[in-house]
Amino acid sequence: MSAFVKTKVKAARDAIGKKDYEKARELALGVLEYEPDNYHANLFLGLAYFNLKQYNESEQAYRKAIAADPNQTLAWQGILKLYEESGNWAEVLRTLHKLVELHAKSNDAVKCAEAIQKIIELRRDTERLQSTRLELAEALSLLLPDSPFYPVLSTLPAPDPTNPTSSTTFLAQSAIQDSLPILQELVSIHEQEERAIGDAEVAKRRQRLGALSPEETRKQVALEILSKSKLPRLYNEILNHPNTSDDLRRETESKLLRMKQTHLFSIPADSKNKDKKARLAAEVEELINGIVLLKIPDELAWTLLIESKDAERIEDYDFDLLRSFIALFPDSSLTQLLRAYFGYIGVPLTDEEENEEPSQEDADEELDYVDTMMDAFSSLEDSILAHRIIAELYEQEADYQNAIKTSESGLELIRRVEQDWGRSINKTKKAFKVILGTSLVHHFPPKHHPRALGFIDEVLAEDPTNASALMGRGFILQHAKKWSEASSIFEKVAKLDVDGVEHGLRAKEEHAWCTAMCGELQAAADELREVIVTLDGFEGRDDDKARAWWRLGRCYWDMGDAYREEAYKHFVTALKRSSTFAPAFTSLGIYYSEYLSPPDPNRASKCFQKAFELDPREAEAARRLAEGFAEEGEWDLVEVVARRNIEGEGGLEDGPEAKASRRYLPINAWAWKAVGAVEMFRRNYPPAIEAYQIALRTDVDDHMSWLRLGEAYSKAGRFAAAIKALERAHELEPNDWVASYFIGEVQRQMGLYEEAIKAFEQIIEHRPQELGVLHSLGLSFLDLGRLELSTGFIARAETSFTSAIRVTLELVAASPGFRRVAWKTIGDALLQLSSFATFTDEDALREVVSTIVPLATEHLGKGLTNILTYPLALDESTSLPAFILQVALAAYDYKLSLGGLNDAASGAAHYDVGIALSTFARRISDSARRERAEQEAIAQFKHALRLEPSNDAFWLALGNATFLSQPPLCQHSYIRAIELDGKSAGAWTSLGMFYLQHEDVELANEAFYKAQTLDPDYALAWVGQGLVATTNQHHKDASALFEHATGLTAAVPEADLEYATRLFNKVNASTRSRLASSEALLPAFFVLDRYCKQRPRDATALHLFGLVCERVGHVELGIEMLTRAIAVLEAAYEETEDPATERQFTTAHTNVARLRLATADYEGALESYQVATSLLPEEPEEGGVQADTQALLAQCQFGSGLANFKLGNLQEALAQFEAAMATAGENASIRGHVVVLLAQTLWAIGTEEAKESAKAQLLQSIEYDPENLMAINTLAGMGILTDDDNLVDAALSELLSLPIDQRHERDPERDVTYLLVQHHLGQGDAQQAVAVAEKAVHAEPERIDVRRKLASLTLQSGESSAALAILGGSAQTHSDFAQLRRSLALHSVALCLESGTGEEAAEALKLAQKGVMLSPWDQHGWEVLAYIRSRTAS
Repeated sequence: MSAFVKTKVKAARDAIGKKDYEKARELALGVLEYEPDNYHANLFLGLAYFNLKQYNESEQAYRKAIAADPNQTLAWQGILKLYEESGNWAEVLRTLHKLVELHAKSNDAVKCAEAIQKIIELRRDTERLQSTRLELAEALSLLLPDSPFYPVLSTLPAPDPTNPTSSTTFLAQSAIQDSLPILQELVSIHEQEERAIGDAEVAKRRQRLGALSPEETRKQVALEILSKSKLPRLYNEILNHPNTSDDLRRETESKLLRMKQTHLFSIPADSKNKDKKARLAAEVEELINGIVLLKIPDELAWTLLIESKDAERIEDYDFDLLRSFIALFPDSSLTQLLRAYFGYIGVPLTDEEENEEPSQEDADEELDYVDTMMDAFSSLEDSILAHRIIAELYEQEADYQNAIKTSESGLELIRRVEQDWGRSINKTKKAFKVILGTSLVHHFPPKHHPRALGFIDEVLAEDPTNASALMGRGFILQHAKKWSEASSIFEKVAKLDVDGVEHGLRAKEEHAWCTAMCGELQAAADELREVIVTLDGFEGRDDDKARAWWRLGRCYWDMGDAYREEAYKHFVTALKRSSTFAPAFTSLGIYYSEYLSPPDPNRASKCFQKAFELDPREAEAARRLAEGFAEEGEWDLVEVVARRNIEGEGGLEDGPEAKASRRYLPINAWAWKAVGAVEMFRRNYPPAIEAYQIALRTDVDDHMSWLRLGEAYSKAGRFAAAIKALERAHELEPNDWVASYFIGEVQRQMGLYEEAIKAFEQIIEHRPQELGVLHSLGLSFLDLGRLELSTGFIARAETSFTSAIRVTLELVAASPGFRRVAWKTIGDALLQLSSFATFTDEDALREVVSTIVPLATEHLGKGLTNILTYPLALDESTSLPAFILQVALAAYDYKLSLGGLNDAASGAAHYDVGIALSTFARRISDSARRERAEQEAIAQFKHALRLEPSNDAFWLALGNATFLSQPPLCQHSYIRAIELDGKSAGAWTSLGMFYLQHEDVELANEAFYKAQTLDPDYALAWVGQGLVATTNQHHKDASALFEHATGLTAAVPEADLEYATRLFNKVNASTRSRLASSEALLPAFFVLDRYCKQRPRDATALHLFGLVCERVGHVELGIEMLTRAIAVLEAAYEETEDPATERQFTTAHTNVARLRLATADYEGALESYQVATSLLPEEPEEGGVQADTQALLAQCQFGSGLANFKLGNLQEALAQFEAAMATAGENASIRGHVVVLLAQTLWAIGTEEAKESAKAQLLQSIEYDPENLMAINTLAGMGILTDDDNLVDAALSELLSLPIDQRHERDPERDVTYLLVQHHLGQGDAQQAVAVAEKAVHAEPERIDVRRKLASLTLQSGESSAALAILGGSAQTHSDFAQLRRSLALHSVALCLESGTGEEAAEALKLAQKGVMLSPWDQHGWEVLAYIRSRTAS
């Protein structure tokens, strides 16, 4: 450093001393201009800037000074003051740490200590610096011996406690002198930090998806924290510190033990961590042993030692250790349990107690030992020793269920302890397995024997001579009836424990019993006597003595009748030894009931009852009791006995609500059968099913159980299961007809009536007088008939109903006891037959009905005398269906006279009579009798409701009966029926009809909608909604609804007729094409055919059906239907002379005459026309029916003329034609038709004069009515036939000149196009014909018929590819199936001509075959098929 610099530096220092900081700054800056790295210049500059409050410049100057010489403390101290002044505490801390290092290097203990104290002070000051607990701990650690600064700090003098302010380093001096307070503070800090981190981490991890259990999560977090924890080292330092007090040492040892225990238990017990876990376990054991050795009262250490001990017996635990535990922890729950246990087994707690004599008070206290142990055990859920003591206690008290639960809990605790400590506790585990296996053996044997055998085998694999396990295996073999194997086991135990009472003596007894069961009775008796002699030498053990005496008695009993009295004495001796030994009472009961002469059933019953009261598992006593109660009809007592026996064998181990689905094999199947019989008697079918299912687990080949199970299934409505069960019963016992009967009954309930009838008939073949089978057979025929009737098989239904009556008459003749149900069946069958119009076998039916009449009229009801005419007789004036209805009414009345077994049966009888009366009232024409029948029906329904007011069917019937006569009562009845059964679609539909009748359309629609929702297949609901739509003028919707109703399974005749009528009217109004109308009317044809079979006397339907038949081409059938309609109308007119009926009769004759003309029956047609004409006025009167009458008369006159013409009566024919013309008058429509038909007739005459006359008639008609398209087309046709171009042009010119839309409107069938094409073809101008067809296609490309004509012309000209294109386009533009079907033949020919051979030829053949399949009646299709086959073959 130059002299100039030194001078400047000195001057700067002097200026600072004089507090002339500006001058000092200038001087320092002057120095730095020469020497920028001058330490003192930067130092003084920083100090000057600091005092001038220029902190940034000051910091920069200090930093340059530090950079120039980092080991000098002056710059660090200056920058420290700067940071303190500016409040930059983070930099203050860093600077202090640097100063500590510098002072330590310079061995300046005081300044080093002062800096450390400042660091600690700053870390404690949470206002100036937000330090964490770990940062404070790090600061405090600077004063500990392991600190790098401790060697320097240790040179500080000892503190003066009397004058702490005498030194600036008192805190450091104190810490160096005694580091224990620092260590304690560090422990506290780390404990708090680890606790907070652990809780936060557990809470966070528990919120994750797929989180572990809380315990596993805590272990995982504890392992992570404790693996790097500083607390063990700090605890050890405290323990090793010379100033540590005894209390602090004990507290710290306790903390260290708990930490290491937590760490140990958190380490996974796998091979990877095996060594680490073993090392830590040794450390924990060392801590525990030290605590126990010094008898330090740390309950955790003592508990860990006790609970982890591996002892085969409780006696192997160190009782002195347990006494010390009791003394150290008198308030512990384990202490209470141990103190009570020692008292229970008579082990003294102290030496003083051992020398004391037991007093009476002590004896009384022993009674409370068990209660004390149980109370203490409730709070010792994690104690292995407690579980072991209580498990053994339960086993000794024969409380096997609780012994099992406690042992299972103990094994789970052992598993956890082994996992926590990383070592096995085999002896303790084996002890629990012995208790568990033995308890399972004796708990409801043999229910748990498979599970018990698993534990016993594990014990014996480890200890083959374990007496308890061997005894358990012996008992299992006993229950399995493996007497020889069991005998060997018990003999082995007896040899192992010769003088033992608990196992040895019992093994000898069991060995003797097994010997007896093997048939060696005398040897067994001798061995039992030895056992008895030994037992008699002991006090108590009354049950063992009684059992030995009873077994001895059983040996003598099995020796034969000569030893029965000896056996009886032994049974009595057994009861003297123990009056509560139940098997002895059972044996005495058998003695009194079977051997004693005469038998004493009263004493036997008392013995059985006593045995059952003492032990419900006494199966023989229970079974005999149940049989006795069943014979007396005491089903409640039967159930009590059976269920108690089931409970005794463990069948209801989980309580009385235990389900049959549990895997449980019963011992006494009879008890479950008894429960099933009781539940069947009570009609509780699901419990009965469960009972029989459990019974079948014992014997799957028990025929009777399968039979009863099938019966229970059927009555519960589970028919598929019932069939399987009953078929199984039939397989097991093919000769048992009851199974076949039940199968048939189930089939009948399932609707498989034909199968049921076969089953019943097979039984009747072998047992013709089986009344129940006859009744079921009759019902099956009745139900089959109803099904056949609903599906339209009328003749089959007639046969079935007749068979039902015949079979039921056999039942009536066989036994009077079935008369009520028999007459119900007869009445139902007759009522169904009465709805038939005709019968296929009327003679057979007359014979059956004549048999019923004398029987049914035996007791005449008072209400029917004014309704029916007695005696009932079938005469010519009465139709057979009406007579059958009267007989059905008489049959129901006779059934009513027989009375009912209860109100429900009587109510049903009145209901049946009411239904029959309502039907009778609807069909009778006599108004007086009809009114009486209606009133009587209402009275019968009311009587039925008085007897059974909750029957919704009765209310519905009453509503139907009062629908028109008493609307308020009707509405009330319907609503009441709905209240009783809100899911009845019929009730809602009837209510809807009622609202519709009274013009409340909205409510009606809601009711019908509700019915549809409840049963979408209920057709009447759809009919009702169709009527609502009609009322609202929604005719399109109405037609759709009626159409839907006709397609449902249960046909409704009214829906069929309404739909057919609407469809016929729609087709008539919208379609002029005969071909299109025939296709559209096919649905009407089918539904009318079904309707007329059900209602053959409905003239309107027959008439409509005849017209539909005419339109679809079934003319002969149409004539038949119209003829039947005429017959019905004629009979009706003769009875009522109604003008409307006369008009219908006239119309029917007109229509049938037209159809006869079509079949060439000209004379028949002429006759019908004459009948119709005779009923019509010669000149129609003015009025609303004038037009109809005019049309009918004109049709009749013209038809008569046509018939006469065909018959050759030309003059008469012309006269009729002229009369028709005159009748038509000014009516252009009728006149136009008549003119055309007249012209066609004149043309048919064939003379030139006639042909000219025909032309003249047509020209005159066209002049009169230019829009008469039929006349125009006919005239054009005549011109074509005569090659008269002028006539053709004259006929068609006006029509061709019209716009295309008007022309198509007047010519819907495109007849003009057809005529023009034919005209050009007739002239040989094919090109012009094709041009006309092309023009038609261009005008209407969507019409497939004009396309087909063009394709045909194109194909004839040899252009097959063009024809295919035309036909292909038509297939894409039209969806009319009928039209497409007609195009198949043409398409196939075109394809065949185009392709010749190959795949396309095969496709042509397929199209031709398809056309034949779709229209097999079409000869043209067959011709095309033959042509294509010939082409492909060649």
